[in-house]
Amino acid sequence: MASTTPADPPPSYEDAQRPPPTPTTSSSTAPRPRGPPQPRLPLPLNLPALAALKGKRIILASQSPRRRQLLAQLGLVNLDVVPSNFAEDLPKSLSPLEYVLQTASAKAQDVYKREIDNAAKGEPALIIAADTIIVSHGGMILEKPRSEVDHVNMLQMLRDEGTHKVTTAVAVMAPLESALEPGYRMETHVEETEVKFDSTVTDDLILAYVRTRDGADKAGGYGIQTAGSILIERINGSYDNVVGLPLRNTLKLIEKVMVPEDEEDGFDDDDEDLI
Repeated sequence: MASTTPADPPPSYEDAQRPPPTPTTSSSTAPRPRGPPQPRLPLPLNLPALAALKGKRIILASQSPRRRQLLAQLGLVNLDVVPSNFAEDLPKSLSPLEYVLQTASAKAQDVYKREIDNAAKGEPALIIAADTIIVSHGGMILEKPRSEVDHVNMLQMLRDEGTHKVTTAVAVMAPLESALEPGYRMETHVEETEVKFDSTVTDDLILAYVRTRDGADKAGGYGIQTAGSILIERINGSYDNVVGLPLRNTLKLIEKVMVPEDEEDGFDDDDEDLI
């Protein structure tokens, strides 16, 4: 495969996987960027579960800007980003569904233990954690590429195998006001989307894409919402799951954990009466 070294080499994989810095301005008189006016954001969804979270601390246990952008579509914009310290070193002998579900759950529990007694910021009302993996057609679990060579090999394999699955587990947790163990209510969901790469994608195109570093911080090494879309022929399932968070089912989890404790107790009593 012929290649030439670019005049400005792309960033390292360690740099590419760091979140971008938050822009700041030192003066309130800084000039505004020219261009067309930005479209006004839609009003937030008027749902009881989301209304109950208004003004409260919501933690996203992920540095992913894509997950923040997706949650903003629900009106959850003032998120406290607290990345999990979970090592993400579960054995790959687990099934892909077990692997991703246990990882997302462990991320949520790690952040809960660290933040539940945060005197400075206060107890969180909600914690959202997620983990996304790629499962090759042959059943191999793929996460983020470790180097340029690993990145190229990963994308070539996904192209040559035809189809693969993007699997995301979401864990949503709400601390309980009561003393009931384990001290929180947690709901989880695992979503799968089938993705087919274009079999005519060339090695040169893969290398050119890899050197953009667009996919360096993404499981499987590509982003469907950015330039990685040039590699994809079609998908079967949730688009935002491939981006990194199945939004429809994440909202369902939020609604489940935000049921008031007295209402949940009432439901339980009714259920017991029916037995």
